[in-house]
Amino acid sequence: MQSQLVFTVIAEDRPGLVDRLADAISQAGGNWVESSMARLGGEFAGIVSVDIAPQNIQSLHDNFDPLLADGIAITLRSDLKQPEPKTGTKAQLDLLSQDHPGLLRQITQVLAAHNVSIEHLETSVGPGSMQGEAMFKATADLRLPDGLSPAQLSEALQETAGDLMADVSLTG
Repeated sequence: MQSQLVFTVIAEDRPGLVDRLADAISQAGGNWVESSMARLGGEFAGIVSVDIAPQNIQSLHDNFDPLLADGIAITLRSDLKQPEPKTGTKAQLDLLSQDHPGLLRQITQVLAAHNVSIEHLETSVGPGSMQGEAMFKATADLRLPDGLSPAQLSEALQETAGDLMADVSLTG
């Protein structure tokens, strides 16, 4: 039975980081399953899911040691239990608003209050089209709990969006 490991990585951005991670995983007999990585503020940050035989986990730890010594911060988390099957409706949230502190928190409070799970979130801030004001953009893949329809969640989000003067759309 394979173990699933999830780890984060943060390092000063430089060529070859992903290759070094992939090599360490491969040398330990692991299989790189999925990941999300980006350059953020001059740093390289990512999260990776790996399948690996339990007897090879120590080898993976050993392979990560030289990376840690080279300034690559790795936080490893293992999960020996099988993931629960996902239930509920999938939806996508798109948000556009003039940027201001607390904006994302107000939206995520609505999601949390309705027991909505965020499966993937991407955010950015960039210049607006005409006045050049900073605009906040977010896209999220959501998993709604059983019993909550996209229309119900959209209604709750629209109430908050009106207060924020934000454009929020939810597609299910």
